[in-house]
Amino acid sequence: MRPDANQKVQAVLRAQKLIITMEQAQGAGLDRCFVKRRLAAGRWTRKYRGVYVTVTGKVSREAELRAALLRAGEGAVLSYWTAAELQGLIDKPYPVIHVTVPAKRNPARCGGIPGVKIHRSDVILDSQHLDDKTLRRTRVEDTVIDLINQSVTFDAAYTWICVAVGRGRTTQERLNMAMEERGRVRYRREFRRVFEAASGALSWLELRYVNGVEKPHGITPADRQVHIRQDGLSTYMDLLYRLYKACMELDGAIAHPPEQKWDDEDRDLWNLANGEIVTARFGVRHLLTDEAMCTTAVNVTKILNARGPAIGHPCTRPGCKVPSYVQS
Repeated sequence: MRPDANQKVQAVLRAQKLIITMEQAQGAGLDRCFVKRRLAAGRWTRKYRGVYVTVTGKVSREAELRAALLRAGEGAVLSYWTAAELQGLIDKPYPVIHVTVPAKRNPARCGGIPGVKIHRSDVILDSQHLDDKTLRRTRVEDTVIDLINQSVTFDAAYTWICVAVGRGRTTQERLNMAMEERGRVRYRREFRRVFEAASGALSWLELRYVNGVEKPHGITPADRQVHIRQDGLSTYMDLLYRLYKACMELDGAIAHPPEQKWDDEDRDLWNLANGEIVTARFGVRHLLTDEAMCTTAVNVTKILNARGPAIGHPCTRPGCKVPSYVQS
């Protein structure tokens, strides 16, 4: 090996965590025979076709991901659960490495790539290319949308939104903009409602609750926006059932900062300690669909009927599970 070739190879290996391709090796001055001798001697191992690990033993997670990107080729970026791993949306590595490549390319067409799932899409042009040392990946917003499109229920899809915003990886504004830019987003209409409510349009939640939970299920109407004072401070209860000493709070926020979470819990504790008022909290997902509203009605009637005269009955939706309560 020429001295200059050795220096070039070492530079590649440092940048790529001991991973190199045949093309890179030749570009650095090595020939195929040199690579084959290293493989035959057991000093290098073949990770994928044309991609090699230049040490024995286990390599780092970053090295594994770099090898997958190198095998996938030009324009490849880490995506889906693998991008979520790097962006802090999940806490453990996903067993399969997910890579997205431009739609015109299909690096897995000849037998696939072991342990790697290839996605083909042109919605990766704005992927995160921070610098040459950074593993290429989809933007956080595109990662979330990709995972939403893989979700089989709205609750599962909504959880990705909550995790991304709650962990500070993005904002609801950026997610909303990214969704409007994407051609296909599962539950798009529902998420428009989510972002509307999260922006402060709680009147929509109140209407959904009154018209989808209270009225069709025979629940006594609550007093709305009841002004109270807690330790000298003014506050409001969204829905107060005075006879039952129960409060239903409607919350449109996608994710709360920790200090607001404690404020909510302090208010709930104050209500309970100073008037035996029990509080239940409902968000967008509890009121988004007819089925969700029926489930919410089941929970509301159980809370109220445990604290006062029996009320409630099923609505006209097939499958509604609210029992028919008889006034005692």
